[in-house]
Amino acid sequence: MSEALNPSDSPDSPTVPINRRAFPKPTARQWTLHISLLLVTFVTTTVCGIVMAIPQGSDGGMAAGTGGLGSLWLIPLYYLQAVFEVIRYAFTHLSVLKDGLIFSGSLLAILASHESGHYLYCRYYGVDATLPFFIPQPPLLIPGTFGAFIRMKSAVPSRRALFDIGLAGPLAGFVVMLPIAFAGVLTLQHKPIEPGASGITFNDPLLFRLIGWAFKINLNDGVINPFYLAAWFGALVTALNLMPVGQLDGGHGTFSVFGKRAHWAIGHVAFASMAIISVLGWIWHGSPSGFVYVALLAVMLRVRHPQPEQMEPLGATRVVVAVLTLIVFVLCFLPFPLTIT
Repeated sequence: MSEALNPSDSPDSPTVPINRRAFPKPTARQWTLHISLLLVTFVTTTVCGIVMAIPQGSDGGMAAGTGGLGSLWLIPLYYLQAVFEVIRYAFTHLSVLKDGLIFSGSLLAILASHESGHYLYCRYYGVDATLPFFIPQPPLLIPGTFGAFIRMKSAVPSRRALFDIGLAGPLAGFVVMLPIAFAGVLTLQHKPIEPGASGITFNDPLLFRLIGWAFKINLNDGVINPFYLAAWFGALVTALNLMPVGQLDGGHGTFSVFGKRAHWAIGHVAFASMAIISVLGWIWHGSPSGFVYVALLAVMLRVRHPQPEQMEPLGATRVVVAVLTLIVFVLCFLPFPLTIT
């Protein structure tokens, strides 16, 4: 059974009927799988948050067993021992456990809202789609998750549907990430940076810099906190998804606004630009993080973008949303996310 949907955004947008298709709701088994993945990801992101919250110089178990690494078969044992020691440390230092939970809850809230935006619009337009898959990382890796995704299993009915489904995710994630970013910047603790200090520096996206400027907060000597870290990774995920390439969210938006040929050209320009930026990041900032962008974009370029069943005009409202989405990308994008010294 289907019904007609008549979205009319403005007087210059003609009414275009869109058929909503009815698809089966997720089964109990599917709910169990997706909730299980979410719970495992909650554990791995919490462990990651704990690791990042352990004060430098503290024995959080990270060096457990390092004296016997010559025996390769013992490496898994040492790894599990390190995970156990980190968790034990957290339960004996509850402030560290609290920071791990704040990081995990904040980051997963951003990812869940992002994927929920996609999923709800898929249901709205009658596009068959899976529930969100959350992908956990092995414990101790940063940020504890490889992200989340949904898979569309049926054709997108229209240009407007593709636009709405593609951009609903990053915009919803940004709305949830925004107060977390404010909390992260406004609760920064400050201490002088020691001369010659080495390590990894999380460079600030424009959004964080604007918040710091508005509240007269110097970000350069701030000691990052779990809210900041969760928002930082949320901004990174948002910017990455808004790249105008392939079937990334930004690719869907680009295809909807400009059409197939422009989508192909803009995607290749974005790939070439990121390739140059990744080399500069390696030279100027000592970080290979940009190559992750390049690898993902290379894969996306090889994936053919689906053609909506009809290409009706977007209308003025969605053009405004497209401009706002571009602003969100600028606020979140970091050409050089990390500096390693």
